[in-house]
Amino acid sequence: MSLIRLSLHQFRNIRTCTIQLATGFNFFIGPNGSGKTNLIEAVYFLGLGRSFKPDLINQVIHNEYNELFIHGVYVNSSKLELPIGINKKHNGTKIVKIKGKSGQKISQLAKILPLQLIHPESVELLLGAPKFRRAFIDWGLFYTKPEFYNVWGRFKRLIKQRNALLKKVSNYQSLIPWDRELIILAESINTWRGQYVKSIQFMLQDILSILLPEVNIEFEYYSGWNKDFLYQSILEKNFVREKTLGYTLCGPNKADFKSYIDGVPVDRILSRGQLKLMVCALRVAQGQHLKKTTTNQCIYLIDDFASELDNNSQNRLSNCLSTIDSQIFISLINERDISKRYNKNGKVFHVKHGVITERKRKN
Repeated sequence: MSLIRLSLHQFRNIRTCTIQLATGFNFFIGPNGSGKTNLIEAVYFLGLGRSFKPDLINQVIHNEYNELFIHGVYVNSSKLELPIGINKKHNGTKIVKIKGKSGQKISQLAKILPLQLIHPESVELLLGAPKFRRAFIDWGLFYTKPEFYNVWGRFKRLIKQRNALLKKVSNYQSLIPWDRELIILAESINTWRGQYVKSIQFMLQDILSILLPEVNIEFEYYSGWNKDFLYQSILEKNFVREKTLGYTLCGPNKADFKSYIDGVPVDRILSRGQLKLMVCALRVAQGQHLKKTTTNQCIYLIDDFASELDNNSQNRLSNCLSTIDSQIFISLINERDISKRYNKNGKVFHVKHGVITERKRKN
């Protein structure tokens, strides 16, 4: 399962290009500013309808045009070719096309094209706010538990309504009708998230043994409230404080996924390079779990492969990636960073001033 062809028109500094892709490794090599990251970003945009560089989103359309087009041909598990595409206009309008039919939803693209992104800011998964780690868990549930996102959406709407009511009601009893459904939804979300975290643990530890064999990392899922107490009793107990603050303090919207070494948070112990390897382990484990539990398979996008990593760490990551049998897109500055083990199933593309050319790899 992979993208076999990618066409870009008016995407950032790329006026137009069409490339035939390898089902294994695809390397994009060029100096800073050449446009190699734009290829990684284009695949991401094709799958999710958005950029992973939100601060530059207004520049995603080439400055000489009013719209962009990204098209791809994806081969699914049944070996059938599936044309997909997205068109974005300057006014923000996005048109998704799947199998020649326009007006499709971006979520349908995401279902077809599961993506795992690793880039210089990916360490926010470990260093950033809990919302990044909730998103990590929920990505997995999007593909493995189809009913999750409907339930999660209902919960978020109820929380928003509950927060508005907190400013109006005078006692907790007025919230009970809302909280009845909220509690049912919260328990379902918590159960699914907890089960998912548990289900990827063994695979994650196997990958960590390759990438970070020198440390023993433990993981803990936090539901968003103290599980020693019923969620209903916590909501009632917190009413006065929540009314003062104007929002709900506990629930799945406060959940987290934490990691420790000997009881100490990993960000206090690991170097930036080690944190990057840990993020890689999380992303690869999640992709491999998807492959094992569904008929789908991830495409991995790795921007600036060598950043933060010494030679030993690069070798470890190369060894790991060479075993996962998935399509992988990698951007690099130097071709010498490409491992010889990729020769059999990879392609190399040189990127310069937004022009992409395939070339033979040096032996």
